[in-house]
Amino acid sequence: MTTPTLSSSSSEVLTKEDSKSKSSPVKSTDELKKICSQVRRDILRMVHAPQSGHPGGSLGCTEFVAALYFKIMKHDPKNFTMNGIGEDIFFLSNGHISPVWYSVLARSGYFPVKELATFRKINSRLQGHPTTHEGLEGIRIASGSLGQGMSVACGTALAKKLNKDSRLVFSLHGDGEIQEGQIWEAAIFASARKIDNLISTIDWNGQQIDGTVDKVMPLGDLKAKWVAFGWDVLQMNGNNMEEVISIIEEAKKHTGKGKPVMILMKTEMGHGVDFMVNNHKWHGVAPNDEQLQKALAQLPETFGDY
Repeated sequence: MTTPTLSSSSSEVLTKEDSKSKSSPVKSTDELKKICSQVRRDILRMVHAPQSGHPGGSLGCTEFVAALYFKIMKHDPKNFTMNGIGEDIFFLSNGHISPVWYSVLARSGYFPVKELATFRKINSRLQGHPTTHEGLEGIRIASGSLGQGMSVACGTALAKKLNKDSRLVFSLHGDGEIQEGQIWEAAIFASARKIDNLISTIDWNGQQIDGTVDKVMPLGDLKAKWVAFGWDVLQMNGNNMEEVISIIEEAKKHTGKGKPVMILMKTEMGHGVDFMVNNHKWHGVAPNDEQLQKALAQLPETFGDY
């Protein structure tokens, strides 16, 4: 039996039987939620196989990344270019949550889904942190050294303006990551240069590798900080698909008005797996065999495991 696929106007979900499958438009949040269930299964299996990787933040950001690639962004998986002219561009600044990005890239058609099985293995294109020299489609910068993604996003957004390219630039950052000073330099620059074709998002899960963000280095009033830095600021529940779509669409309406846009996205680390939720210990620890099976039992296989 052929596993069904989904597609938006810009991408398709690929499965191990994609060459035989037909596609149907992604119209409902229910379909997107089914994609999220499969992506979460991918994440867990990817980090389990090499016993290495970062499942917590990946699970927490699944709705956001899936919504971007299957609903929000204009992009062309089959004709990937580094320049992305005429396309929306996404940068993952907190590159350690690469499993969610790799899964969504594969499921939306950038490279074969079966390649997810090579995650973090020797000579794999799917390194623990995304890099460019392996030539993996969908990846435009190396990320993982935290704090740098917003600077790259600013430069790319300015390039689009110079090229009179009307498409948008999106970036994702961790709340622990914004303890890095370079983020705030980029924030000042984006406001000063009126980079209003940029929508950045912070994964505000309150957890980082050494504990809670409040214990490691409290961030204070995040909304007030970004407003003071000259950004338009929105907030959303990043684990509610309906709200994710609604707020990103609202953020798009704020572009082109002289200010960069920031979405403060509340999520649960480990969302979707009961024993991982809001536990910083799952920031960078892979499940063992028993834990994997317990986690997978909570997530329906909707489009076929690789």
